[in-house]
Amino acid sequence: MSSSSSPATQRRRLHPAAYLSAVAALLALVAAAFSRALGPRFPSPPAARRCRPDPEGSWSAGVFLGDSPFALKSIEHWGASADAGAGAAWPVANPAVTCADVAEAGHPSSFVASPFLFLQGDGIYMFFETKNPVTSQGDIAAAVSRDAGATWQQLGVVLDEEWHLSYPYVFSYNGKVYMMPESSKNGDLRLYRALDFPLKWALEKVLVEKPLVDSVIIKFRGSYWLIGSDLSSYGVKRNGELSIWYSSSPLAPWNPHRRNTIRSMDNGPSFRNGGRPFVYDGDLYRIGKQSGGVSGHGIKVFRVEILTANEYKETEVPFVFDKPRKGRNAWNGARSHHLDVQWLPSSQLWIGVMDGDRVPSGDSVDRLTIGYMFYGVTLLLVLLLGGLIGAIRCTIPLRWCVPHTEKRDDLLHGRQQLFLKYKLSSLFSGLNKLGSLLGGRINYRTWKGRVYALLVTLILTFLTCLGTHCIFGGNGAEEPYPIKGRYSQFTLLTMTYDARLWNLKMFVEHYSKCASVREIVVVWNKGRPPVQNELKSAVPVRVRVEDKNTLNNRFNIDEKIKTRAVMELDDDIMMPCDDLERGFKVWREHPDRIVGYYPRLAEGTPPEYRSERYARQQGGYNMILTGAAFMDHGLAFERYWSKKAEVGRKMVDSFFNCEDVLLNFLFANASSTSTVEYVKPAWAIDMSKFSGVAISRNTQAHYHVRSKCLAKFSELYGNLTAKRLFSSRGDGWDV
Repeated sequence: MSSSSSPATQRRRLHPAAYLSAVAALLALVAAAFSRALGPRFPSPPAARRCRPDPEGSWSAGVFLGDSPFALKSIEHWGASADAGAGAAWPVANPAVTCADVAEAGHPSSFVASPFLFLQGDGIYMFFETKNPVTSQGDIAAAVSRDAGATWQQLGVVLDEEWHLSYPYVFSYNGKVYMMPESSKNGDLRLYRALDFPLKWALEKVLVEKPLVDSVIIKFRGSYWLIGSDLSSYGVKRNGELSIWYSSSPLAPWNPHRRNTIRSMDNGPSFRNGGRPFVYDGDLYRIGKQSGGVSGHGIKVFRVEILTANEYKETEVPFVFDKPRKGRNAWNGARSHHLDVQWLPSSQLWIGVMDGDRVPSGDSVDRLTIGYMFYGVTLLLVLLLGGLIGAIRCTIPLRWCVPHTEKRDDLLHGRQQLFLKYKLSSLFSGLNKLGSLLGGRINYRTWKGRVYALLVTLILTFLTCLGTHCIFGGNGAEEPYPIKGRYSQFTLLTMTYDARLWNLKMFVEHYSKCASVREIVVVWNKGRPPVQNELKSAVPVRVRVEDKNTLNNRFNIDEKIKTRAVMELDDDIMMPCDDLERGFKVWREHPDRIVGYYPRLAEGTPPEYRSERYARQQGGYNMILTGAAFMDHGLAFERYWSKKAEVGRKMVDSFFNCEDVLLNFLFANASSTSTVEYVKPAWAIDMSKFSGVAISRNTQAHYHVRSKCLAKFSELYGNLTAKRLFSSRGDGWDV
């Protein structure tokens, strides 16, 4: 390869090293700036940073309840609530246990998977695999719940070996508690006995000298059955071959089933165990998991028709599970591969634990591969641009094609080398001709050449940003923020009418995918209401048609709302889900306040309504617009419809304005401390500026009306609370 030319030519064109250095510096600067922009705009809670990304996924565990094992619903559907110290978790929502919870207990963790339940006394114990990112191996950890699975106390790692452990199957026998975790990396299947349940375990015996995975022991019709997948056979695929052993006791020798292997890839899909078998209505059911495919793992349920020492037959039965439609924003949006269900006598319900992941299998590897592919294309275009402007001239010497052989008397070998030389010579000659034709085709000193070079540079910048986004941009999920390891949900409420239906469609489709949104309630004030199939949503949408077109409808008492928190959000405001999640977290920390994204300041005598810009100049605010705000709907709506607020509501109807100002006064009147909290959005778009139907499109007239409201409300309800300073909360979200 050569880039040499005459001295005169070198003076007329860029030096290759200078060109490559300049382009490399530019693209490195673009990549650095873009990767920084991809980082979090605001600081995250400490617990959210303790989970390290893992190539195997971001697994966590959730709790489900139902009248039967085939009618399980996520715990938030049952309205379970946590104590007051849980951060207003009503209802408690999945996931119930995450790697952040384990890390909070002092054990590094990158994911939580394969949970099993064990009921003892008033406690529900959950044993699960937690992967240690330091040692890159799985350990067995435990947690306990004493409120039917609503909240969990972490007990830490209870079993740690020198090899990988997972699938902690726990059962009792003769008054003792045993655990049979997967230890295939050690080449055997081991049984441990609890010395001090649930924290201390000791090896009881080695059950099988085979690397069995996902193994369970069940007692059925007088015998004990060990079912697992054997990975020891040559050529066995990762999905494993399902085999059975039987015995008179879990501690006695195990005899292989006559028809082993009972399921393999040769006689159909071989579904490894995906949880504890269970008996329901007298029938035995086995839980299996299906690996592979775009959707990752899936849970299957099989009814065992025949189980004897000589025969085995099972039939797949329908297992309907409401899969989330929020994609990566849902904790189990991509895949699940484990389920354990048991009868819970205290609640007269079936309780189940299921693991889930928000990203498909191999997501991190795929993003890394695609990112480096974009970088590779960028490099090729850099070289091409260098050739086009004459900065790089590449000529492949044809002497590289000269054959070298030590066996000159080998005629066949010589012919093969001559043929190879001919092919390479033709290829290199063609490349050299192409380089000669392209070299210097763009004169960067002319305006046209500079335009071409600029276009290519823009393409290079775009490809660099794409590659950087794939590598450093994360998995694309906008996750909720827990408080003390607990998650919750809120109802999104918007008020609109027929002239803004196009806004509403975008609104519903976008916000329904936010992780903590339970339901969307549309308050319909005027015109023909939309039908359900007009609104594309990942959560239930309820249209509440009102008899009168009034702004007071925004705060109508609604007993059908299933969550304590309501977010009032105008249908013409668009912001990312992460902004909603941050605001929801702040509200859970201050559930007696109005928490929102648009601060205002009312001051003076008589008080004047001031903008956010003015409030920032004065350093504080004392109102939050309820067009984008969280509140306790029971507290807020009852105050709004109290006898005290009757005159204020009439003013709202008179001005067709000021309903949010009135609510701020009602909150301030009921408290001597601050009643508002501000959360700065990363970005927000007010679509009303484009629609021309907003009541606030004339800013001056709008502010004048609101100042009138302030004066009247001050006479009726007293002054607003003292000015709340920006950047006073300490979380970095109110700057």
